Amino acid sequence: MPDEKKEKKIPEEEKQGEVDEASEDSERVTLVDEDGQEHEFELIGGCVDRGCQYYALIPAGDADSDVIEEYYIFKQIKNEDGTEDLVEIEDDAEFDRIAAKFDEAFDTEIDYDA
Repeated sequence: MPDEKKEKKIPEEEKQGEVDEASEDSERVTLVDEDGQEHEFELIGGCVDRGCQYYALIPAGDADSDVIEEYYIFKQIKNEDGTEDLVEIEDDAEFDRIAAKFDEAFDTEIDYDA
């Protein structure tokens, strides 16, 4: 599954602590895994927590389904050269905190991965 890096920038319009669910015109993002494989995802939500930007994504093929069973959470980081990447959340407490925000916003029990 995708490990790091995104190919496309995502706007930072989300408010502190609130999850914004994506609109019908959802944005697609290409993530590149550790083997250089590209994977298409659709943005389903984003939030800012403690000054960091987070995004919930689903595989692009799942976007047509009425029920989202699984989604992935990524943290946006800024590199030294000013570019931005999406990375997996490695800290368990941080992941649990952000996953709880998304679960509450999506108002359903979802099996999620990072």
